[in-house]
Amino acid sequence: MRCLVIVKASPESEAGILPSTELLTAMGKFNEELAKAGVMLAGEGLHPSSKGKRIKFSGGESIVTDGPFAEAKELIAGFWIWQVRSIEEAVEWLKRSPFDGDAEVEIRPVFEPDDFGENLTPELRDQEERQRQQVAEQNAEQDQGQRK
Repeated sequence: MRCLVIVKASPESEAGILPSTELLTAMGKFNEELAKAGVMLAGEGLHPSSKGKRIKFSGGESIVTDGPFAEAKELIAGFWIWQVRSIEEAVEWLKRSPFDGDAEVEIRPVFEPDDFGENLTPELRDQEERQRQQVAEQNAEQDQGQRK
């Protein structure tokens, strides 16, 4: 199963205070363990909400609101996408992470095609597979371009 591991924002992350070299080093080591185990599919930190925008859709219109957004605990400072056997395995991995203090992290399973049952028709499954393949090819091209 894939899961999204959501690192909640803090007042410090929302203020744009970057992690210390020590925390970055420890997180790099942890990420290396995840990658070597085949668990980590992706992972990134996010800029504070002051650099973001929200778009609300209502009545056929879209309303754009500039950040920052209130209540840091409801915001996201970073994420991983992990491939694990169960959510319990994700919890065990997370317990090994270098977080401390008041850090809060949420784990959410990612929908898989079979979760949608009959609503995901064969045509929609084919479309989704084509899109995944296209994204994989684009990512491979970007990786090649960065290595040059």
